[in-house]
Amino acid sequence: MGGQVIKRNSGNGRRRRGTGGRMSEINVTPFVDVMLVLLIIFMVAAPMLTVGVPVELPRTSAGALPAEQEEPLSVTLTADGRVLIMTTEVQGGDLVAQLRAVAAERRDNRIFLRADGTIPYERVVQVMGALNSGGFNNIGLVTDTGGPRFDGQN
Repeated sequence: MGGQVIKRNSGNGRRRRGTGGRMSEINVTPFVDVMLVLLIIFMVAAPMLTVGVPVELPRTSAGALPAEQEEPLSVTLTADGRVLIMTTEVQGGDLVAQLRAVAAERRDNRIFLRADGTIPYERVVQVMGALNSGGFNNIGLVTDTGGPRFDGQN
């Protein structure tokens, strides 16, 4: 009395694949997960990439300048009288020498001056003279929008 095991094919004559066979479908779930994580990282990191020196800029009704190809260089005058090239503090006597070194590496001679609105005009003009001596003769003054207009319109 022996028992026999009978194997039957299921339905349409195809064999069922074992676990050792190759899959022909691509699983995109891990790819989507990685892309979403990268998106979140870039969304959090992008605002931190701007120059972060707090300055109370004066207001004007002038519009913004067009964008450039090269990263803009900025010099900042803070309310307490410090001078910074981008985010690096520079002593007064070293400003022209450092500007000349930077100008030698750049092909554009445009520079942006960010000065606190409480700084005396004389100090701003002195720094503009140092920028000119350092090789930057295309100076853009950075302001906030929404200031007074002198044409009688609001």
